[in-house]
Amino acid sequence: MLENRIFEISNNTEFEDVALEVYKHQFHNNTVYREFSSYLNRNPDNVKSITDTPFLPIEFFKSRKIITGNQEPQVTFTSSGTTGTTTSKHHVTDLKLYEQSFLRTFKKFYGDPEEYIFLALLPSYLERQGSSLIYMADHLIKASNNKESGFYLNDLEALSKKLTELDSVSKKVFLIGVSFALLDLIEKKKFHLENTIVMETGGMKGRRKEMIREELHNHLRKGFGVDAIHSEYGMTELLSQAYSNGAGVFECPSWMKILVRDPEDALTYLPESKTGGMNVIDLANINSCSFIATQDLGRIKNDKIEILGRFDNSDVRGCNLLLL
Repeated sequence: MLENRIFEISNNTEFEDVALEVYKHQFHNNTVYREFSSYLNRNPDNVKSITDTPFLPIEFFKSRKIITGNQEPQVTFTSSGTTGTTTSKHHVTDLKLYEQSFLRTFKKFYGDPEEYIFLALLPSYLERQGSSLIYMADHLIKASNNKESGFYLNDLEALSKKLTELDSVSKKVFLIGVSFALLDLIEKKKFHLENTIVMETGGMKGRRKEMIREELHNHLRKGFGVDAIHSEYGMTELLSQAYSNGAGVFECPSWMKILVRDPEDALTYLPESKTGGMNVIDLANINSCSFIATQDLGRIKNDKIEILGRFDNSDVRGCNLLLL
């Protein structure tokens, strides 16, 4: 089965072969994606490489039901949004694919979840339904098989005590938190952590003034007393994540790839080290859409990805196909 081959990819040639099969599968079985692809005069006969594949603007997840095949969704993940804004909906028909994706990726970059105690500081996500990040964090907490692992909503005092206590006895701790909440935590207490990985998931969620990643990480490094702040790059519309162990430089699992498009011409790609819009191929998204044009800016250098921010406006520049 095509699903089984996705997680066995070991090189670029295999990635290209599987990606083209996934494109053909989604062209024939995803009505919205086929309409979009046909509008660009792209089809399985003339798509010969991953740079030929059409990338669906991420805004479509707000206005259309993006499903490949005719299975009913097991869950619908939704994005966070301010009052009055339309949120994205990712209809997931096979949760096992999501679980395989994030568990395999975590093991690749960090090892077995059982090696860690997971502390999750994700208040803005816990306070609503349908968060894919909460689903992943909950799964990792359970996979740790450690009663010390758990979620923290607003009890920063209890989390401070737990962090200090666990770190002082050399327990391996994985603290994952939304940016504004991590800043709240280090304003309450300054730490000197030696056995803890601190990972921010991005986003001030309207709680604080936005800041560039370098400034954010400087604050967090000093506040937690660590050498580096790790980051996760994921989104509601994806089933895979890229990870950074510092400096905002990310690596993808073997079934995920990022291409950088020209901000003024969505069908043209930029060479290495040039900044542009990020197109994501997530082959784990076989049952929705694996080819997504995001609103994020980035560049590729030495096969690693630097994520630099977002477009100034809410729509993806260089593409006026949102009327489909």
